[in-house]
Amino acid sequence: MTDAVLEQTVFHDLHVELGAKMVPFAGYAMPVQYPLGVMKEHLHTRTKAGLFDVSHMGQVLLRGDNPAESLESLVPVSLIPLAEGRQRYAMFTNEDGGILDDLMVANRGDHLFLVVNAACKEADIAHMKAGLPDCEIEVIKDRALLALQGPAAEAALSALVPSAAEMVFMDVSVVASDFGELWISRSGYTGEDGYEISVSNDNAVAFAQALLVQDDVEPIGLGARDSLRLEAGLCLYGDDIDTTTTPVEAALEWAVQKARRNGGAREGGFPGAQVILAQFETGASRRRVGILPEGRAPMRAHTLLFADETATESMGEVTSGAFGPSIEGPMSMGYVATEFAQTGTKIFAELRGKRVPATVADMPFRPSTYKR
Repeated sequence: MTDAVLEQTVFHDLHVELGAKMVPFAGYAMPVQYPLGVMKEHLHTRTKAGLFDVSHMGQVLLRGDNPAESLESLVPVSLIPLAEGRQRYAMFTNEDGGILDDLMVANRGDHLFLVVNAACKEADIAHMKAGLPDCEIEVIKDRALLALQGPAAEAALSALVPSAAEMVFMDVSVVASDFGELWISRSGYTGEDGYEISVSNDNAVAFAQALLVQDDVEPIGLGARDSLRLEAGLCLYGDDIDTTTTPVEAALEWAVQKARRNGGAREGGFPGAQVILAQFETGASRRRVGILPEGRAPMRAHTLLFADETATESMGEVTSGAFGPSIEGPMSMGYVATEFAQTGTKIFAELRGKRVPATVADMPFRPSTYKR
């Protein structure tokens, strides 16, 4: 695949100017790293602030008489009580209880603002149009999306938008600025405090440059984004969760509020409710866990997992794996048979024909630093 057939974000020329190595990702040419390199980009985000282009993701406005109530018919999440100016993690599920995509849903008063994954956005929009006939679905095409993450993110953004400092984790705000109207959420995908900012395409590059000119802010590529989110124990759709994994199997029960569970005020009423709610009662046969391999070699996606050194049949599989610069060692997440899911359980992975020991571990691998 060449750049000629890939979509480009509004920041493409800026990425090239900054020396980015561009790669295909979800149909876009995206920066995988800059001259700083993946390891230093990761550590810079953990200690100062990193700026990520996430404009490939889908931005959608959902309007209707009661868009939160309508959207609850497609997600196992409680949205009706979500306060204006707040956002919540959600999932689209299918009739088998599998996850079609994960997304963020923000209450902006008379409408909802959704951010969906790049690879799923066309399918998500079709799914909403089919399932929400009474809602107006507006796909935003004229705005870019940036993530500013790390302990210096608040200072960097509030230098341009002072009110950003007053926000706490999962707050959302629409703010007038020198760069036009900004749609800001205090959230991200790194385990760090930070923000995601939607900015008009016309002002996007100038806004990015106004952040990057600050000493503490560096551009960060997809390589470090992946190791940052893995240290934070966050799922990547298509790798760690997909249409074959349920929220219970994926250890995402926390995202299904009590109101939507058995005995709740609005129990069920979403695709796959019968499967998912049954698993809340009886458990699932497998579970997503953190895995810390012994030694220095990462256990990457599709590595098979075994109960012991001599077992002939695997009982699980790695879905994501990388070296964790902040934890100074390899880390993975994956699915294991539920009887092996307890923290501290010794398991084995097959690497290059050898059984390598590993330990089931709690996630996140590094404590998150959200401002609550």
